[in-house]
Amino acid sequence: MADRAVAIIAPRAWPGGLAAAAVAALILSALAAVVWRADASRGLGAGDWSAIRFTVVQATWSAVLSVGLAVPVARALARRRFAGRALLVTLLGAPFILPVIAAVLGLLAVFGRAGWVNLGLDALGAPPVSIYGLHGVVLAHVFFNLPLATRLLLQAWQSIPVERFRLAAQLDLGPRMVFRTLEWPLLMQAVPGALALVFVICLTSFAVALTLGGGPRATTIELAIYQAFRFDFDLGRAAVLSVVQLVLAGGVAVLALWFIPPISFGTGLDRPLTRWDARGGGQRGLDAVWILLATVFLLLPLVAVLGAGLAGLNDVPASVWRAAAASIGVALSSVAVMGVLALPMAALIAPRRRGGIEAVGLLGLSASPLMIGTGWFILINPVANPAALALPVTALVNALMALPFVLRILVPRLRDTLLQYGRLGAALDMRGWALWRWVLLPRLRPQLGFAAGLTGALSMGDLGVIALFADPERATLPLQMYRLMGAYRMEAAAGAALILLVLALGVFWVFDAGGRAGADT
Repeated sequence: MADRAVAIIAPRAWPGGLAAAAVAALILSALAAVVWRADASRGLGAGDWSAIRFTVVQATWSAVLSVGLAVPVARALARRRFAGRALLVTLLGAPFILPVIAAVLGLLAVFGRAGWVNLGLDALGAPPVSIYGLHGVVLAHVFFNLPLATRLLLQAWQSIPVERFRLAAQLDLGPRMVFRTLEWPLLMQAVPGALALVFVICLTSFAVALTLGGGPRATTIELAIYQAFRFDFDLGRAAVLSVVQLVLAGGVAVLALWFIPPISFGTGLDRPLTRWDARGGGQRGLDAVWILLATVFLLLPLVAVLGAGLAGLNDVPASVWRAAAASIGVALSSVAVMGVLALPMAALIAPRRRGGIEAVGLLGLSASPLMIGTGWFILINPVANPAALALPVTALVNALMALPFVLRILVPRLRDTLLQYGRLGAALDMRGWALWRWVLLPRLRPQLGFAAGLTGALSMGDLGVIALFADPERATLPLQMYRLMGAYRMEAAAGAALILLVLALGVFWVFDAGGRAGADT
């Protein structure tokens, strides 16, 4: 029995502190190398300032459009019940875990020069549209982040107690008044976090800018770092740009720490709710239009990847399969590293609300993979061949990039578990491994499975650090696919995209389903 009243019993703090120190050391050492190598006296050239402006402009447009379009879509999903709704809401999480390079290939099939949209415009005698440049980058970012923003806002919408809608119905409040009194205050709380999150994600996006940007007028900071590193091998300029990227993204990420809500990708968010204010035919029609447009916009590129990929499987070279095996190894390694870092850090944050520790986890969101990769290249290059460490470094950086999302998934559930079972654990003097084995891990299984699946899928599709470190003998599947696209072997690239898509979704499904199967909730 405990010798005194204890409201909560928490796991030991030192593993979390050690994990947080390791994360901080890994990222800050890269930052220190970048700052040391950067030559502040050389300043920023006209091209660098152009890249900074383009980065901020595209991230702003991407965030505003993604969240702005997510508001009516989330509202429609919150107000309607229909066959297949749970599946549709679940699929809204798919673009966030899709390999970016594979999804971009699908967007090219729909909106590219020879895509479905331009074929339709040509048949109508209208001029074609181009997917390259600012509007192409923004379009791709909206494709990836509209579902994420919708899920965050839908989660917030369904936090409104049912009794408030019942009271609104009893007072005979119309849709406009319900929106003003119940939904508008909610949006004022949820939208800033969604905007901040999407903005930071778009600031550090690399693969989209690499494939759809380029040129003096459509170069992001990430792409400028890559060009300075890979083509000019100007480590000084790459270091200066990395510092600028960190300051820009880090400032927004610090603000996002206070606004981003806990992330839940659930299995449908299907809590029964009757919306008496939305029974009119006009309201139903408008909601149906928003749901249909969002569904078509999100599914068409996936259908395009599937169709082109099936046709191109016979053209896939052996190098794609070797790269696929490397990607699987990288993904599994990232999951293992994530578990070692995230679990003790979540256990330190949950009972004590340690904002400093959570801020350390958020470093992975503010420090771009290319910044970390540039720093580690500077550190490794004098003592070893960086290409030989390409795959381990990629796995480690991918785990750091997933850490902010994983902490947002694990901490709320862990906090609830400690509050619910803390007194009993204290009474039984349950500590250390016994506390984890019998109390925490069984109740964290669904969240752990989802977090592992998310990390594995994001790592499987990442095209970041590997683009800096890899040589012709080492490549992950996204990099190999990009090389095929650069060689204009589009059929083989489409086949590789399908393989990448199946592997990424397969990794996510295996971990997520494994976590939910027989979970003690």
